[in-house]
This record gives sequence, C-alpha cells and structure tokens, in this order.
Amino acid sequence: MTDTVFIHTNHRQMVGALVSEYSMRRNSRHPDRFDVKIVDVRDFPWAQAKEGQLYLRDGLKREWLMEDLQSFTPIRFTPPELMGYEGRAVVVDPDVFAVGDVNELLTRDMQGKAIMCRPRGVSGKKYATSVMLLECSKLTHWKCQEQFEAMFRFELDYMDWINLENEPEENVGLFEPEWNDFDKLTPQTKMIHNTSRWTQPWKSGLPIDFTPSTKNHSIFKVVSWYRRAREAMFGRYGALGTYKKHPDPNQERFFFTLLKECVEKGVISEQLIRDEMAKNHVRHDAFEVMDRLSPVKAAA
Repeated sequence: MTDTVFIHTNHRQMVGALVSEYSMRRNSRHPDRFDVKIVDVRDFPWAQAKEGQLYLRDGLKREWLMEDLQSFTPIRFTPPELMGYEGRAVVVDPDVFAVGDVNELLTRDMQGKAIMCRPRGVSGKKYATSVMLLECSKLTHWKCQEQFEAMFRFELDYMDWINLENEPEENVGLFEPEWNDFDKLTPQTKMIHNTSRWTQPWKSGLPIDFTPSTKNHSIFKVVSWYRRAREAMFGRYGALGTYKKHPDPNQERFFFTLLKECVEKGVISEQLIRDEMAKNHVRHDAFEVMDRLSPVKAAA
C-alpha cells in the first residue's frame, strides 16, 4: 500500500483542497513516493443522511449541516479504513498547505505510536487532528461511520472525538508544531494552517458563511437566543459581516502564488475559480491578487 496524503474537504473549500494537493507534490523532493487524494464529505452517504439532525457537541445538542464550512471534519478519521488498515497516511484539512517536504513526515520514526500530531492548547489531553500522521495498521478501532452515528445517539461528543480525548494516551505521539503551524509562516514552517476561519486569505471580503461557535457554556443560551433571532430576521448567516484580510501579507502571498501556479499549469482552471467566485467560495478579486504576485520558491 502506497503511503498517502489525504486532504478532506467539502464543496465550500474545494479550491483550498486543490491548492493543498498541489503544494504537497510541488514542495516534496520525492513526490513519486506517495499518493495525494482529496476526500469530499459528500462522498459519504452516511454523513449526508444526518442532514438537519441533532448531534452531541461540547455537551450540547447541535444541528448537523452539510452546508457548514467545516462539515468535512469527521472524515478526518476515514483514512485508515480507506487504506485497508495498511501503510501510512497523513491527513490534513483543506486549509493546510505544504511549505516543506511532506515525505519527511511520512517516513519519520513514529516510535511505535499509532498517531502523531501537535497539542491543541496548553492544558489537558487535547490534540489538533487537523494534521495527523497515522500508522493505519494500529488504528483498526477507527470505524468512522460508527463513531459518527454515535454522536447522533448522544453517546459520543464531537469535541471528545475531534480532540482524540477518547484515544488511549499511549497511542499518541507529538510532532513539532511546524508541521501544523497555526496561521504562522516562518523559515521553520513545514505546513501552514490558515486555521482562523475569519481570515482565510482566499475569502477576504466575502460574506461569512459559517456559524461562529462559543466555548463558554454559561453564555451559550444567550448566544443561542441571539442566533435564532438573527437567523429569523436575516437568514442563517445574515448580519455576521465579512471575512477579514489576513493580518500576515506573507501568508496571503504564499497561497495566491501557489494558486497562480495551479492556473498556469492547468491544475485549476480559470473557469473553476470564476465558478467558485460566483458561489462566494473564493474572493472576487482573486485574479487581480494573483497578477500582483511572483512565484514562491520550491523546497530545496
């Protein structure tokens, strides 16, 4: 089984996923040694079947919406099954882009661990699953559909699942944060993750199309009341404002120079970008931004 990079996505983040796929191959010295596959949540009927139903998230019951910007997150856990529980996989979000060589991650010593990732926050047993290195043969207990459906029986909390809080501690090892750099681009960065939804560089100026979350249970009832009132008056995403410009111009430049290369090489067509602009999935001045930028350097 060939080691594989899996980029999970939905239709709202497809351009990001295509740029991510390109970056993985472009910035590797050995792109012939691994596969890259984009996995769309719409390819899983069991995810679509739960549309509009309630599931458990942060101890609260939320509505499952395939249209949500991050509806792809549960399929982070499908790669071991897709690999037949053989070989290694790297799984990334569609807003993660290779700066360094992903093959270095695929071939590193996992020291017997089943999973390698970075911590999420500074306290507790919480991990960022937006970038993971997986030893698939050690993850036969990952049955994504079963775990997904358990959320709708209120037996499994989404946050516990997504943070690996139910995973045996001995299964999880840590890699350097540079393999999942949260909105940070430095000479040490291996993969950049534009994790702040408010400032994703390809969405600047577009109307917000996600529901902001709150982690404070004490104000959740007030927020829920406000959200219901706002949605009744303005629609699901009405009155939320627009995506903001990324505070780091280098990160915007990095994404759009990769996108420009994708267009020049026929990896992404101009028509696809225009179609995504019409759907408000890509900022409307994308071509103007690309025209102002120079190519980025490939990995040495």
